[in-house]
Amino acid sequence: MRQQVRFCTSFDGTRIAYAATGDGPPLVRAPHWFSHLEHDWTNPAFQSWVGDLSKRYTLLRFDQRGSGLSDREVADISPETHVRDLEAVVDAAGLQRFAIFGASQGAAFALAYAARHPERVSHLVLYGGFARGWKKRGTPTQVAQRETQVRLIELGWGSDEPSFRQVFATQFMPDASPEVIRAFNDMMPLTSSAETAARIFLTNGDVDVQDEARRVRCPTLVVHATGDLRIEFEEGRRIAALVPGATFVSLDSRNHIMPPGDPAWQKLLDAIVEFYPPSRAAAPAGFPQLTTRERDVLDLMAQGLDNAQIAARLALSEKTVRNNITHIFDKIQVENRSQAIVLARERGLGRQSRPS
Repeated sequence: MRQQVRFCTSFDGTRIAYAATGDGPPLVRAPHWFSHLEHDWTNPAFQSWVGDLSKRYTLLRFDQRGSGLSDREVADISPETHVRDLEAVVDAAGLQRFAIFGASQGAAFALAYAARHPERVSHLVLYGGFARGWKKRGTPTQVAQRETQVRLIELGWGSDEPSFRQVFATQFMPDASPEVIRAFNDMMPLTSSAETAARIFLTNGDVDVQDEARRVRCPTLVVHATGDLRIEFEEGRRIAALVPGATFVSLDSRNHIMPPGDPAWQKLLDAIVEFYPPSRAAAPAGFPQLTTRERDVLDLMAQGLDNAQIAARLALSEKTVRNNITHIFDKIQVENRSQAIVLARERGLGRQSRPS
């Protein structure tokens, strides 16, 4: 694979580096910690995440502000700025409608974006994520542990002695091989300075997107490892309960970042592919006479949703949904809902939630 790094300017003048790899329907990776466009697709700790997804999708990645090839020295690094940077990147890349993949804290930023821009997000995939930062969800003991880790970042992030960073490596991927652990440790100081890394970690603790999660209307897949040592399994369940109609998949793993050889990675990949089929990009050609909204309504009909559920998913009134269905019947020349569903499924719609 090849990538071409480009830059765009965010709302406050910060330059954000982004790159696309692969071919297929668009999948945008929400911003997250430990990111460097030049290294994360060759580093053994991360290359599966880039390589395997790029084999199936057009994967759009970018370095969050303060990290990687994006501007390192920035005054504002709050959660809100990460959502605004996501807006800037997808606009610069010329994407109109796309799926978002949010891992770890990226899940929170993906939820916020999807709630604000329901017309642009077709699917939402959240892995190992949280709706509440560690200051919001942690017990007093857990918060004290995280505060200690802030000090470890400040002292050991850029040190030649990797023992400081080993604390993070063993939490993020406890079952990884020594080689992968070394690669993870080596990449940390490449992604950002110790000061910026500590600031990112601190501000992520203040995240709370529970209200935004309740407003998400696109199909959503939530995946979480049962033994995740970094983000508690219960937080994944919380997200799935907050997002209307979300599908939840658990993975038998302790790893927050899936290292090579973890069987759970293939299960995660299979779940994403089933939820957001790589061939989906060709589906709209089957109904060129429909508008984008009418195609979305027909897709949800083919998944088995009734009018009330479709209205909730697309943030429409039931009357608007009924009017869309009337237009759909006329345009595709069917007489009733059953005929429309059969035709839609024959042409590739309705794959996300339909039982096998």
